[in-house]
Amino acid sequence: MTVQELYAKIGGNYEQAQKIMKLDKLIDRYVRKLAASGTYEKLAEAGKDMDATLLFEAAHAMKGVCANLGLDALSRAAAEITEEFRPGSARKMTDAEVRKKLDALGEMYQRTIKGIEEYAAEA
Repeated sequence: MTVQELYAKIGGNYEQAQKIMKLDKLIDRYVRKLAASGTYEKLAEAGKDMDATLLFEAAHAMKGVCANLGLDALSRAAAEITEEFRPGSARKMTDAEVRKKLDALGEMYQRTIKGIEEYAAEA
């Protein structure tokens, strides 16, 4: 499987990743590191306590990492959480709605990681 085929499989934006990283070997290197980055785990942990500061910081980090990797759907999902907990902004969602968003983001993240693991196993 090529990097481009991986992106098609996981619903990533290969062209966006290529604009930022230029080379497939760099995309390959960094997409493989996504699970080890701990960004999702920090977000999930912050969601357990609904800690606004930690939710903002973790979601913002995940949004950036995923945007740079061309993982648009994950980046957009993290952006929703980021904006919900942006300092100085009024909350629009209930805690239950935020947890639903976090659950959906988690499912999307797990599918993405599974695809990356399958890709890495073939290489």
